[in-house]
Amino acid sequence: MSSTVPAEVPADWRETNRANWDERVPLHTAGDFYDLDGFRAGKEALRSFELAEVGDVTGRTLLHLQCHIGTDTLSWARHGAARVVGLDFSAPAVEVARGLAAGLGFGPERAEFVAADVYDAASAVPEPSYDIVYTGVGALCWLPDIRRWAETAAALVAPGGFLYLAEFHPLTDVLDDETGSRVVRDYFDRAAQVYDYPGTYAAESTDTVHNRTVEWQHPLGEVVSALAATGLRIEFLHEHDVSVFQRFEAFERHDDGYYRFPPGRPGIPLMYSLKARRV
Repeated sequence: MSSTVPAEVPADWRETNRANWDERVPLHTAGDFYDLDGFRAGKEALRSFELAEVGDVTGRTLLHLQCHIGTDTLSWARHGAARVVGLDFSAPAVEVARGLAAGLGFGPERAEFVAADVYDAASAVPEPSYDIVYTGVGALCWLPDIRRWAETAAALVAPGGFLYLAEFHPLTDVLDDETGSRVVRDYFDRAAQVYDYPGTYAAESTDTVHNRTVEWQHPLGEVVSALAATGLRIEFLHEHDVSVFQRFEAFERHDDGYYRFPPGRPGIPLMYSLKARRV
């Protein structure tokens, strides 16, 4: 299968992004966004539509790619998964995840975390395949080659198992940051997008040192086609009119914890989810 890597990928993209994430791990563990005290006390980290669409995980094995500090991963263990494995390229994030698992009483036989690049997952994770391969929101934008990601993830799905992906809708990448009502960027732009902003979505006003990031936007058709090309059967693609953070200044937070545009505005998809099964 041919690569879809954009022509000009900064040579240091992985090291740049890892330095950014490593520095932000302490901010995420201490802040209200992840609310680790609440999580330890039983607060749900997963989105309601994820729980409904993935379904009962009791007795199943689950691999979480790009797991960050492991709250979503460990939530699946709380919901009955027999064994969860989380993988992330940030060693400090993996250490936090391991500490959370131990504090919740999940030993390595029930919850294991691996520090490795997602493209190296097949050789890094302890088992050759899993009943469920899961990727949570905000992961794909950090990867230049979506076909390579799809091939790697699909190879880890056990026969009869499935891949589940929940992501921010790429339409949100092209809209203005204030109102979210004007198209100001090219939906099909495949070039690396280099940013230099201090702070983090979980602590915006904090001064930080490693502020450069390299990101990519992936049109919806590219993601679906990449997964279909691996031989997985797409069972559904759902689009959602909610977001999990203040993506646009015009968003309003509702009692269910989701962010939405104000009433009266025409709806657009803000997130999407898909399920693809190995038959």
